[in-house]
Amino acid sequence: MTTTTTPETAIYNPDNLLDALIAKLHLKNDAALSRALEVAPPVISKIRHRTLPIGATILLRMHEVSDFSIRELKALMGNPQNMGVPSNA
Repeated sequence: MTTTTTPETAIYNPDNLLDALIAKLHLKNDAALSRALEVAPPVISKIRHRTLPIGATILLRMHEVSDFSIRELKALMGNPQNMGVPSNA
């Protein structure tokens, strides 16, 4: 059985993920993204500034609104282990 994982060299960068969601959903900015994801604007800011990890709940919400697969979303954000962020999300 073969599994595909994010290469260990991929650096955790939630900006890639947030920017891809903004582009896919044709949104203007992080405030519009927070409304689309139904989270408070500071949540997006904290994710972007790497003070809040992307947890399972918000990852699922991103999947629901964007139709990106969970695997695609995780690939877009890179490897959370490189930033000390739990990877079980």
